[in-house]
Amino acid sequence: MRVALLGPVAWRTPPLHYGPWEQVTSLLAEGLTARGVDVTLFATLDSVTSGTLDGVCPRGYADDPSLDGRVWEAMHVAHAFSRSGEFDIVHSHLDWLPLAFAAHCRAPLLTTVHGFSGAGILPAYARARSAYVSISDSDRSPELDYVATVHHGIDLSAFPFSPSGGSRLISFGRVHPDKGTHTAIEIARRAGMPLTICGIVQDERYFEQQVAPLVDGEQVRYLGSVGPDRRAEILGGGAALLHPIAFDEPFGLSVVEAMACGTPVVAYRRGSMAEVVDEGVTGFLVDSLDEAVAAVARVATIDRAGCRAQAGRRFSVDQMVDGYLRVYAGIYERN
Repeated sequence: MRVALLGPVAWRTPPLHYGPWEQVTSLLAEGLTARGVDVTLFATLDSVTSGTLDGVCPRGYADDPSLDGRVWEAMHVAHAFSRSGEFDIVHSHLDWLPLAFAAHCRAPLLTTVHGFSGAGILPAYARARSAYVSISDSDRSPELDYVATVHHGIDLSAFPFSPSGGSRLISFGRVHPDKGTHTAIEIARRAGMPLTICGIVQDERYFEQQVAPLVDGEQVRYLGSVGPDRRAEILGGGAALLHPIAFDEPFGLSVVEAMACGTPVVAYRRGSMAEVVDEGVTGFLVDSLDEAVAAVARVATIDRAGCRAQAGRRFSVDQMVDGYLRVYAGIYERN
């Protein structure tokens, strides 16, 4: 089977720091290639893959202010679709833009919906000739038909088991009100435990007003964006990952990465968290700040080895690749 993976171009694939969509696309490309699938990855030209790399965007536009993301994404999609007749399936991880031009795709189009930025983009999905995969059952629009849910997988070897963890709580992800960074700080304060924050600042005003004044370098540390080389060290070295989200999280890669290290998660019960976190096994689901503080007091009751094992069973790259191969087979048979 010849598969074209249409990746995002905000960052390179795999990303050097932030870039969850790029990370998932990379893991899928490598996993499919290892299974003998003929994969062409359409991504930035500085991307790295075991398959065949193609594209037009020299590097991630989020890293280079001289690149207009709207222009380069459009050229990226146009280039990939100009070659679409060479493939058995085109699998897009690039949000709504390819859907606007789906009629020009000369192979069956599959779109993984990594999340909706708002209701305003739904017409592009509703009108396009594409099959859809959701990344969690919770992140489905009633206006769309889906062929499957395929949970993200992670490279377990990149997140070795940490049997003892550490004394600090961790907040890992983009610094934005949606992620509840300020709430994590308050949970840690009430729990009497230090907190380490990692992630890109996606809302500068929020960071300056509600996060930065509380960063003292000891009780609250902010390490900025952390690349793949340090993710496991920080996540595995935590007592727990705090995930007090203020939106319906479509999936949550850092949640799974922490669990793979053996670090339990205390997450607000929103979006996909009830699908991802197994209560009492990989963490606790809570509905308020007070419940989160109480849950932190119980994280030592979680068996870290059991946490790691459950993450491995449910969220490995292999299970993700298996899921997509089943989807590809179904689409190929129908076409």
